Amino acid sequence: MNAPVSPAETLRAALAGLLDGLPPRQAAQAVERLIANYRGATPTDAPILRDRADVAAYAAYRMPATFEAVSAALEAFARAVPGWVPGSQIDVGGGTGAATWAVSATWDGPREVTVLDWAEPALALGREIAAANPALGGVRWRRSRIGAALTIESTDLVTVSYVLNELAEADRTALVDAAAGAAQAVVIVEPGTPDGYARIIEARDRLIAAGFRVAAPCPHSAACPIVPGEDWCHFAARVSRSSLHRQVKGGSLPYEDEKFAYVAATRLPAADSPVSPAPARVVRRPQIRKGQVLLDLCEADEHLRRTTVTKRHGDLYKAARDAEWGDAWPPAD
Repeated sequence: MNAPVSPAETLRAALAGLLDGLPPRQAAQAVERLIANYRGATPTDAPILRDRADVAAYAAYRMPATFEAVSAALEAFARAVPGWVPGSQIDVGGGTGAATWAVSATWDGPREVTVLDWAEPALALGREIAAANPALGGVRWRRSRIGAALTIESTDLVTVSYVLNELAEADRTALVDAAAGAAQAVVIVEPGTPDGYARIIEARDRLIAAGFRVAAPCPHSAACPIVPGEDWCHFAARVSRSSLHRQVKGGSLPYEDEKFAYVAATRLPAADSPVSPAPARVVRRPQIRKGQVLLDLCEADEHLRRTTVTKRHGDLYKAARDAEWGDAWPPAD
């Protein structure tokens, strides 16, 4: 019997044919230009993805990485709130729908899903790609200006991935406030850069002020112990490289690590859906030495600490050797 195809594999297969007929170098040039725009410091007042060629090139290049990063954030949230399954989702600035794919991979079952984006070509392509995933057959793809005037309908879950960087400060705060007012849970993902982390902390503070509790990655809802400008909290998700990835970035490895920062928070009543954040979170790559593993942890007492796990710790040492950046610590039984 053939093994079931994972959502990530289904997505890669759906993306594989997007660049048919587009010369490889032209696709690579489009990606390079779009990356420069997305990484720019100046917020835009128009969609960056202008036409199908832009959308196809960028989706083939970026959508798998966005899917993996959002999936990692959602999985951490699901572990912290194991009794809850969203019955509806609104994906703000969702473009071609990577976060909707990630939600369908995290929780089984039907749900009402709406993707909001201001780039009609992205929505059209997202609808086309979603045809490969039966769980996304009923998704509504709606064009909407993402900013201060945005209205978000009541929903269980709002996802916002790689969007805040495109917005001016007033639009960012309005979007986070609108998400907090509409949803039971909010998951926000940004690039794993100092600026991305700063935007996440800004959003985290606003969610907490609105009555949300942080479910992940933080072990607490108090102030982050990492000082912006001195360090930043981010994680990594492994992404299989396509030929387009290798053409744009060079290198021969079949994978790359997508660096991302995130916050996942909820205002669900504690009696209905208890929130159990990780006791601590591994916030750097574990350092494996002879007979010991060094773990940098963010802990529930609002401090950062390095702990050393040695062979004397038995099974815990084995777990430490298998621990990855972003994992909860100690691991659940």
